[in-house]
Amino acid sequence: MLILCLSFGIVLLDQVTKYLVMTRLEFGHQVPVIPGLFSISHVHNTGAAWGIFSGQGVWLVVLSVIMLILILRFQQRLIAGIPLNRIAVALMVSGILGNLIDRVRLGYVVDFLHFYWQTQDRAFPSFNVADSAICIGVGLYILTQTFPARFKARDPKAAGESPESEEDVSTTEPAKCAK
Repeated sequence: MLILCLSFGIVLLDQVTKYLVMTRLEFGHQVPVIPGLFSISHVHNTGAAWGIFSGQGVWLVVLSVIMLILILRFQQRLIAGIPLNRIAVALMVSGILGNLIDRVRLGYVVDFLHFYWQTQDRAFPSFNVADSAICIGVGLYILTQTFPARFKARDPKAAGESPESEEDVSTTEPAKCAK
């Protein structure tokens, strides 16, 4: 349920922000928010992240659908006793869905978050809420897989352990050692 609610909320936020940019800012224009660092811009991206695979919309739609199917099919394995992975999966799914909606509906993805350093020559490619969700979700998943002991479920039932606490174990009879 968490994955569904979080995914819905992020897809909604992504689509609303893109709608606001498309209806309030002319294509190609930008509004400085923090001069020399950040502006809201209206950009169309026919490719994937940072414009790679530009013009490959059909293949990106197919790839997005395949990734959604794989993530949903293997979601239990992806989560695997690490509660934070539920959030990571929700972020990845919502990001893929948000950009997929754009690709199918518009033929491109609307990007609008534009970071740069002092001049436009030193700019990071524009991105959107969906892109952010994918990156954060993948980053969280990599983090939990790199340090799994730090993120394992503390709830014995979620981790598949015995519900006895350490305190309960100490009051039971001592284990007999095999000779």
